[in-house]
Amino acid sequence: MKINKLWILCLLILCSCSTKNEEDIVSRGFERAELQLSAQLKVVPEPNEYPRTIKGGKLKTTKKNDWTEGFYPGCLWYVYEYTNKEDWKKAAIKWTESLEPLKKMTNHHDIGFLMYCSFGNAYRLTGNEAYKDVLVESARSLCTRFNEKTGCIKSWNYRKSWNGKDEWFYPVIIDNLMNLELLYFATKVTGDSVYAKVANRHAETTAKNQFREDYSNYHVVNYDAETGEVLNQATCQGFSDNSAWARGQAWAIYGYTMAYRETHRQDFLDMAVHTADFWLNHPNLPEDGIPYWDFNAGQEGYVPDWNYDPEIFKVVPRDASAAAIAASAFLELSGYVTDGKKYSAAAAHILKSLSSPAYLAEPGTNCNFILMHSVGSIPHGEEIDVPLIYADYYYLEALMRYKNM
Repeated sequence: MKINKLWILCLLILCSCSTKNEEDIVSRGFERAELQLSAQLKVVPEPNEYPRTIKGGKLKTTKKNDWTEGFYPGCLWYVYEYTNKEDWKKAAIKWTESLEPLKKMTNHHDIGFLMYCSFGNAYRLTGNEAYKDVLVESARSLCTRFNEKTGCIKSWNYRKSWNGKDEWFYPVIIDNLMNLELLYFATKVTGDSVYAKVANRHAETTAKNQFREDYSNYHVVNYDAETGEVLNQATCQGFSDNSAWARGQAWAIYGYTMAYRETHRQDFLDMAVHTADFWLNHPNLPEDGIPYWDFNAGQEGYVPDWNYDPEIFKVVPRDASAAAIAASAFLELSGYVTDGKKYSAAAAHILKSLSSPAYLAEPGTNCNFILMHSVGSIPHGEEIDVPLIYADYYYLEALMRYKNM
């Protein structure tokens, strides 16, 4: 009898410690977010410019002409959701509504990032019908970029590859999976299946053409718009055409997990599991769970066609943004499979690392971004070992998912 009581006491203590650790990670992250975002709002008080990163030691912002503007109001919404403080809600509304004109944007695919991270969270937390209407119109705009021949949504308009060697006539990037959530939402609230049909077709085509046998993926697939033929598979932001760019892997895990949630299709769940397992089983994944910017950077057999200098990259940069995206995806995926504990444990490990002094910025530093050590595009020499607004967004999303598990 005494032994049984001791076992019960030990289990209660272990459960209490585990819960306390989870609460510590979440509270630490959001307390830091409140401090940083409060200071950042004083630097950029009006939604005319949107915080993106640091350049030359100073805050770099964007106008309403890029792909990252929706993440900032999205961060404000997550802080409001956690704190339930009206001041955060007011700020989130102001920064969200400033983006409404973008609902008619058809010149690239990132309207999903722009509008769903902002207006999607706004509608979820307020139920304001006007926000729903903005999202549906945004979905209509995104659908204009779908081509029946290719079976997917065009990411960018015609361009030459970043190094000028190839012509990309109909480029589709792995990031595009993230925009499908906007389309699934539009079908749910309108009853019109056309949006979900476009999303499903894009996910199917991407699974067919954008992945290798090991379930790593190509960043870019270039199609012939007239025939739907794959012309070439390449990278834009990764180390080499045959490498596994970390954020691209994270987009894929997240994208197919979300697609399964919206459709309950086993093939989408299988893709999510395969891509997640590629990540977790990769021999080059560091012990702290925060990946190198590319899983194959500097390795034999991976030859970049950009001006790579190994002397500059003796220490391979990590990418906190990829880790945050993956952590959020792992937490959701863990609820869909029988062995989900391995994914939730991986997410907890990542969040513990991101919430440590190694990645979580001290108050008043880092131009008031929350996380340090992300990578935008090393081949372009842009945003190397700096904060990125989308790292902060997916970190806060992951913390909320962790809290609500």
